[in-house]
This record gives sequence, C-alpha cells and structure tokens, in this order.
Amino acid sequence: MILRRSRAALVAASILTVPLALSPMLSAPAGAQWTVFDPSNYAQNVLQAARTLQQVNQQIASLQNEATMLVNQARNLAGLPYSSLQQLQQNVRRTQALLQQAQNIAFDVRSIDQAFQRQYGSASMTASDRQLVTDARSRWQNTVGGLQDAMRVQAGVVGSIDANRTEMANLVTRSQGATGALQATQAGNQLLALQAQQLADLTAMMAANGRAQALSDAERAAAAEQGREQRRRFLAPGTGYQPGNARMFNPGN
Repeated sequence: MILRRSRAALVAASILTVPLALSPMLSAPAGAQWTVFDPSNYAQNVLQAARTLQQVNQQIASLQNEATMLVNQARNLAGLPYSSLQQLQQNVRRTQALLQQAQNIAFDVRSIDQAFQRQYGSASMTASDRQLVTDARSRWQNTVGGLQDAMRVQAGVVGSIDANRTEMANLVTRSQGATGALQATQAGNQLLALQAQQLADLTAMMAANGRAQALSDAERAAAAEQGREQRRRFLAPGTGYQPGNARMFNPGN
C-alpha cells in the first residue's frame, strides 16, 4: 500500500511539472513584437494602388493623343512639293508676246487713236488720187495683219492645251495624294491658277479676234467714205469726166 501511494504521488508530481516545464517554450521571449494583419488597411492600399495605375494609364493615353495630334498638325502644315507656277507663267508670257507682236496697230489706246485719225477718218478732199490709193492699201494691210495676228494667238492657245492638260493631271494627282490640309489647299489653288491662265488665253483670243473684226469693219467704213469722195471727184464739173469724140479708126485707111 505504501509503495502504490508513492507511485501515485510520483505520477501526480510529474503531471503537475509538465506545464511548468513547457511554459518557457510557449511564452514569448522578452522584447519580441507580434505582426498584426489588418484586412481593412490592406484593402485600402490595394484600392489606392489601382487608382494610381489608372491615372498613369490615363496620362499615357493623353500623351499618345498629343503625339498623334502633333503628327497630324505636321501633316496639315506640310507644303505641297510641287508647283506649276513656272509653267503657267510661261504660258501667259507666250500669249502676251503674241499680243505684243500685233502688226501695224498695237493693243494701245494712243496708237489706235492715232491710226484711226490718220487712216480711218474722213477722206481728204485735197488728197491726190495716188494718196487715196495708198491709204486704201494701208488699211487693207492692217486688216490682213489683224487677221494674221488673230490666227497666231489662236495657234498659241491651241498649242498650250496639251501642256495645260498635263499640268491639270499632275495637280489632280497631287491633290488626291495630299497628306494634309495645306497640301490639298495648295493643289486646289494651283488648279484655280490653271483655270485663270486658261481664261487669260481665252480673253487674249477674243481680243485678237475682236481686233481683226474691228479692223475689217473700219476698212469697209473707210472704203465707203473714200468711194464717195472719188465719186464726187468723178462727177465734179470741169475736173471730172468730160465727154468727147473718140476716133477709133484711121480715116486714111
């Protein structure tokens, strides 16, 4: 009995001493800190990071849009690498040269007034018959020269048709292939300049034709006036035609 009681007391003492022996292992060491996980703070940090990433993406998209806008502006400000001005000016100068080569009576108001006063006015009653014939021939030469000048201008305008067609095709091609608004506008302006040059050729041709017609009409009017003067001289007493006897055969035969 005494032995059993001693064993029971020993077991009880052992059981009581186990927690005491394990307690140093389970207790935190002196000076140590525990890390505490806060789900609410973590969620706020993730949300803030997402918002920051969204702002960065928006800034990147804005920079891309600005770069695209600058590229488009550069295209819109790019000039057209083609100019038809030299060819158009050459055509205009050629037409002007033909008009300046007008024979006898130039396209000048003073020259026209002087020529009409000298050659197309009233027939002089004191001029000799030779002078009347000379004046009539001069007017005829003016009319023929005006007709020739008109045909030369017409030939020059017709000769420019092929060059104008080529320029028009080039400008239309450049306009359709324009990379920006400025190039398209410049191509359109050059097409308008080409039309203006064609209108200038048409105006020159009409002026040359009108000059030729005016000279022809003036010649007829002057010829009618000169015819009246010559008829007056023919019918004037003492100086015109005097009837007389004509002897056709030799009476001795």
